[in-house]
Amino acid sequence: MKDPIDLSRKFKGKIEIYPKVPISSYDDFSLIYTPGVAEVSKAIKQNPNESFELTSRGNLIAIVSDGTRVLGLGNIGPEAAMPVMEGKSLLFKYLGGVDAIPLTIKVKSADDFINVIKSVEPSFGGINLEDIESPKCFYILEKLQAISNIPVWHDDQQGTAGAILAALINALRLVNKVPEESKIVIFGSGASNIATARILAKYGFKYENMVVIDSKGPLYSGREDIDHLMLHNKWKYELAVKTNKEENKEIKDAFSKADVVIAASKPGPDIIRAEWISLMNKDPIVFALANPIPEISPDDAKKAGAKIVATGRSDFPNQVNNSLIFPAIFRGVLDSRAKAITDEMIIAASEALAKFARDKGINENYIIPRMDEWEVYYEVASAVAYKAVELGLSRVNKSKEEFKELAKDKILRSRKIMSMVISTWSQ
Repeated sequence: MKDPIDLSRKFKGKIEIYPKVPISSYDDFSLIYTPGVAEVSKAIKQNPNESFELTSRGNLIAIVSDGTRVLGLGNIGPEAAMPVMEGKSLLFKYLGGVDAIPLTIKVKSADDFINVIKSVEPSFGGINLEDIESPKCFYILEKLQAISNIPVWHDDQQGTAGAILAALINALRLVNKVPEESKIVIFGSGASNIATARILAKYGFKYENMVVIDSKGPLYSGREDIDHLMLHNKWKYELAVKTNKEENKEIKDAFSKADVVIAASKPGPDIIRAEWISLMNKDPIVFALANPIPEISPDDAKKAGAKIVATGRSDFPNQVNNSLIFPAIFRGVLDSRAKAITDEMIIAASEALAKFARDKGINENYIIPRMDEWEVYYEVASAVAYKAVELGLSRVNKSKEEFKELAKDKILRSRKIMSMVISTWSQ
């Protein structure tokens, strides 16, 4: 079946709920529900943390969106966002063994959004924010991270940034360059690229060697709209102040002598010009991540001198996809019962991703694992879980190897369930 509408109409959505506990006799009802369930409730009242062990909360997250920035479709509303959240739920289960509930909400303000999430926190082990317009998404994430006792994550920011860092670690190795000396053009100033700049700086890249480009050109501290940014988008303002030490005012100047361009802007073609690539340093790295059409085609980038090219598409080499990050991140934080997801945990995930590819043998067309290399999810999940232990953010302490085996068991169980579903529907 090739048509997504036909697929959705046939299956009436992408997910459903199945019970875990078998019912084999009438007596089972008294254990599953009343009167036996009262004992479980009393145990949780005595120790609320038992809710992670005695209910499904320990493996359950909510994927929450207000539908204000869905894919490349813009503000299409919560109802129209539902198919995307359902698809994400399926990926969470299949790739990470994580139960994920789509929760699209109709709210008027960022604070209303925050209040909804805080009110449902007792039901979930984590929150995945999704497809929320910028800059509102930054405010929501920061506020929820400050007031929540479970990990809150915005995949458009942190997931994309983590995948980019993983690919960039290996790309730089191939061209014999180091983070602290590399000039980076960040093409686009939306949620993913603003988060990417922060994560890269945490890893060791220097803000002063970055140039962020938005629809008006490079950001710099003396730009004419700097006061407006300070009042209305503090996250973009902070980048304008911290980056672009040479105050490049033209795009061609920003690309001149750059080592890397990371583009997450609008779909191409020809959003990034080949002539700009030709201005970069020897062996430039080009990440053109817009979907469905990259900002510059890989062939054009190569002809202009690019040594390594990555895109967001699976039909080109080096797909930089946050699906390599988010299922394993949440597998790791749920298994360690972490209280938060920090930049250090994202970097641990990126390093695990990069190492997995290196162990297999990186080259210009393989700098990051593919989504069908299933073992990578165990490695990333265990790296994240163990980092939570090291940071003192976990409620469960295990060794890295123990976390890996735990993640493997849960992910393989999910894939086994998927095999059963396929068998059922093929009959």
